Amino acid sequence: MVNSTSIETSYREMAGTEGKDSGAFLPPGITREIGHFRISDITATSRVSRAYPEPYSKRPYYRISLFRSRNRAGPAGNMLLFTSPGMPYPSLPAAGEQQYINDCAFTEDFLLRAPGVPMTIFQYKAGQAFYINDAAGEAILQVFRKMDRALLSDYVYKYDLIRNYLTELIHYGQQLQPEHRTGNGKPGAVRVTARFMELLERQFPVEAPRERLTLRSARDFALRLGIHVNYLNKALKETTGRTTTSIISSRVIAEAILQLRHTDRSISEIAHSLGFEEVAHFSNFFKKHTRSAPVTYRT
Repeated sequence: MVNSTSIETSYREMAGTEGKDSGAFLPPGITREIGHFRISDITATSRVSRAYPEPYSKRPYYRISLFRSRNRAGPAGNMLLFTSPGMPYPSLPAAGEQQYINDCAFTEDFLLRAPGVPMTIFQYKAGQAFYINDAAGEAILQVFRKMDRALLSDYVYKYDLIRNYLTELIHYGQQLQPEHRTGNGKPGAVRVTARFMELLERQFPVEAPRERLTLRSARDFALRLGIHVNYLNKALKETTGRTTTSIISSRVIAEAILQLRHTDRSISEIAHSLGFEEVAHFSNFFKKHTRSAPVTYRT
């Protein structure tokens, strides 16, 4: 079993290696965001082992990586890789081979503000690797460069822009999977997922003081959709790789964090608006999913 390293520990380790303060490695403005994102551009050779530090594979990141080989042309020279937290990362290039690697790493909660993003591409235990031609490799490279430029910019909504670019990469990978091409999917599961996501999003944001979430459980949604709860769970698992409860909880947490950071409502009022009868229940739920108390998100 792989023990995931926390984001904070990851940066302390990196800082210790480079002899710098951990804050020097934080992307600009990321501490004001939900979740975490990082992008890097690496040139790797068989002589450079630091490009693939072993502890990095144990950190709690999803990763999208583009490998381009200087020694090969065509599909053999371009690989697009999707990996999940704890998955092993590729070994060093073969002797005499040089690779250019564009890599971005992000936590699941970084995409909470981009609901409905399919995550089945990250389900595979060995990761998902696709060999693509030079034109596709160049197109993917440009998306990485756009993310890099956005990250370094002073644009107020740059992380929302980066989420859009991440979504583009994820959808590109999804299209390369045979089961997600036209005629190969399961239309029923896709329709149920779309209806569920629409119903979920309709409840947000919770703006008026007296507004309150009415759909909180998988059973609530199944009843509203007119289907059995087991069928709803199966459909979402097929299309997103996640359980109904997990998706609902993630969306509730995202709304809670937004309210804590951007409204003057009390924690009690926020808890009530999100469907919790007791503040203690809300606090326990929040700590379970964020490992922090709600008050720590007050700015």
